[in-house]
Amino acid sequence: MRLVFAGTPAVAVPALAAVAASDHELVAVVTRPDAPAGRGRGLVRSPVGAWADEHGVEVLTPARPREPEFLDRLRELAPDCAPVVAYGALVPPAALEIPRHGWVNLHFSLLPAWRGAAPVQHAVLHGDELTGASVFELEEGLDTGPVYGTLTDEVRPTDTSGDLLERLAHSGAGLLVAVLDAIAAGTGRAEPQPADGVSLAPKLTVEDARVRWGDPAFAVDRRVRACTPAPGPWTTFRGERVKLGPVVPVPDGPELKAGELLVEKSRVLAGTGTVPVTLGEVRAAGKKAMPASDWARGVRVSAGEELA
Repeated sequence: MRLVFAGTPAVAVPALAAVAASDHELVAVVTRPDAPAGRGRGLVRSPVGAWADEHGVEVLTPARPREPEFLDRLRELAPDCAPVVAYGALVPPAALEIPRHGWVNLHFSLLPAWRGAAPVQHAVLHGDELTGASVFELEEGLDTGPVYGTLTDEVRPTDTSGDLLERLAHSGAGLLVAVLDAIAAGTGRAEPQPADGVSLAPKLTVEDARVRWGDPAFAVDRRVRACTPAPGPWTTFRGERVKLGPVVPVPDGPELKAGELLVEKSRVLAGTGTVPVTLGEVRAAGKKAMPASDWARGVRVSAGEELA
């Protein structure tokens, strides 16, 4: 089949590479426009766009996919199907109807669970033990289309969102190609999503990433892992924001108030609503990340001081 691939961030690149290496013909990619990045705020190509440039694939960067110029070029390309991974913009009906076999989206959850922009983060945040990926037919609703295929993966106790997303990006790439192969062979069948089990996964904000020390230790652990690497878990110390790395609950730890710090010889503990947690890395504003014990020595944490 002739394919136009739509995607933007680095998590979409494994699928893009797999599609390019398949028996199908990759004729172009669609990605979000170049965006300001870095200290100089210069315009930077998306990871998907950069990959396409490097491999000599045409790149389309409409500000909105409903633009007439984009729709005209898409019709000229005459794709049989348009695989999508984390494109980041709503595909309008006028574009949806152009490929003969529609648009098929690789989504990192077991639909209908966690429809939305941040399925992996919400799976970690809510303590799911099992997650996966789904390839479904894109339609106007939010991740509501019929599903061609799924795969499952365990959410490991120490997984950050970054860890889990990296695994799913690679395993999901194989699933996407298998679905495209089945569509080309005429054996692909999309089944409607169940009406039960629907949950939503909106993008996590910076405020969502603030640690709530009054929560139970397991919830603090989940929030920190869910927000790693983005938007980045944080708290405040002496009124200044500090970012945190993963923490570890200490079931037999000393009794501490929520947020209260205790500096020991080889670890730094922080109180929660239940048992304390051991802090991993700490990154103060304008500083590099460092082990919590080094940070505590540097700022000279006093007895009874708290994170907030």
